[in-house]
Amino acid sequence: MEEVQRHSVHTLVFRSLKRTHDFFVANQSLLPELDEKLEKSKFSIKARDSYGLVLDRAANAKNVSIRRNEMIRQDSGANPTQEHMLAITAGGEQDQGANTQTALLPVGNAQSGHNANSNTVQILPKKAPTIPKPKWHAPWKLCRVISGHLGWVRCVAVEPGNEWFATGAADRVIKVWDLASGKLKLSLTGHVSTVRGLCVSPRHPYLFSCGEDRQVKCWDLEYNKVIRHYHGHLSAVYTMALHPTIDVLVTAGRDSTARVWDMRTKANIHTLGGHTNTVASVVCQAANPQVITGSHDSTVRLWDLAAGKSMCTLTNHKKSVRSIVLHPSLYMFASASPDNIKQWRCPEGNFIQNLNGHNSIVNTMAVNPEGVLVSGGDNGTMFFWDWRTGYNFQRFQAAVQPGSMDSEAGIFAMTFDMSGSRLITTEADKTIKIYKEDDEATEESHPVNWRPEIIKRRKY
Repeated sequence: MEEVQRHSVHTLVFRSLKRTHDFFVANQSLLPELDEKLEKSKFSIKARDSYGLVLDRAANAKNVSIRRNEMIRQDSGANPTQEHMLAITAGGEQDQGANTQTALLPVGNAQSGHNANSNTVQILPKKAPTIPKPKWHAPWKLCRVISGHLGWVRCVAVEPGNEWFATGAADRVIKVWDLASGKLKLSLTGHVSTVRGLCVSPRHPYLFSCGEDRQVKCWDLEYNKVIRHYHGHLSAVYTMALHPTIDVLVTAGRDSTARVWDMRTKANIHTLGGHTNTVASVVCQAANPQVITGSHDSTVRLWDLAAGKSMCTLTNHKKSVRSIVLHPSLYMFASASPDNIKQWRCPEGNFIQNLNGHNSIVNTMAVNPEGVLVSGGDNGTMFFWDWRTGYNFQRFQAAVQPGSMDSEAGIFAMTFDMSGSRLITTEADKTIKIYKEDDEATEESHPVNWRPEIIKRRKY
């Protein structure tokens, strides 16, 4: 048998192209003759179909221009001596009257021409964009410091009735505090590692918790006992959120996934995979996108809860996204990263503006119905922003507990109470701090230091 000669892929492809070219090259120049009648019919049909509404107007305008040209030609034929006269003369008023026919525009038709074009749309100059002035907000001040935990306080959640709030810490204990007095009401033990997330259900007497022990627990507050465990996470669970309208719990953590649980059956409905690093923050809302996650891979993902798939990935951040917060009334959300805080519009995740100023890792954010956005940094700095304009109206360094080192000035979590009048922060000095607005402050004592040119440069 003869051995088949092997050729490279490039040679085989070239031969195939050559055969194809030789096969069809004979018919290349043999095009059918055009029928002029058919071409005219085709163009007339297309014109009538696309421009039927204005064809009559165009024909009338053409007829008017033809008549006008004929009249001008007749007038020039009646005065042959004026054919070679210049339109611009140095004569007086009598010369102007005699030379009206040689003017560039007929005098009598000037007014009629103006009336004929009066229905045209005038292009007005665009108004310069104006930057809205920020709303005045009263400055916030520290009103209470609560001690009791034996480790870093990592999470906080307020009860929907606004009577108490719960905190979780590195001492593996969940503590429930009275919001009005700041006194300890209850301690819940069960986690074997740091408690990283808490949620209180608005429709059931349930408290949900998650931690670095990979456990997600459901506590029945009528009996103060754990009644359900949600098993599935492969590593530490850092954050959780409850859906506002359906019995669904979303948890996320170091295994780079967000898991959707049926609250009652403990079934893992969806595993939202796509992030390539720790998912540090998750929020839920009733409208699309129903789930939004922020990750250490510097991206924010918007998820369709029904399909369990990612709708959109926002890659504007350059560093890890550790906090996401929803505005309580506007269809917007904000994401925080060490580079800056960004505001977005739902449902597509359209970028609105940057909030610059933090020079540290931003661990947490909170926003109240008055449009006050608060962000807390890893170095203990707190920034207060006007949500609409991005104006930073207050900033300060949180004071550490006496006896603590300055390096323990770090804010891990914060939330407003249900009224939006009190801000609760949990910090690295093992304390819980409560802030409220300064009642004695006025617009005269704390004016808005508004510099729009700087704000505009920051925004764009």
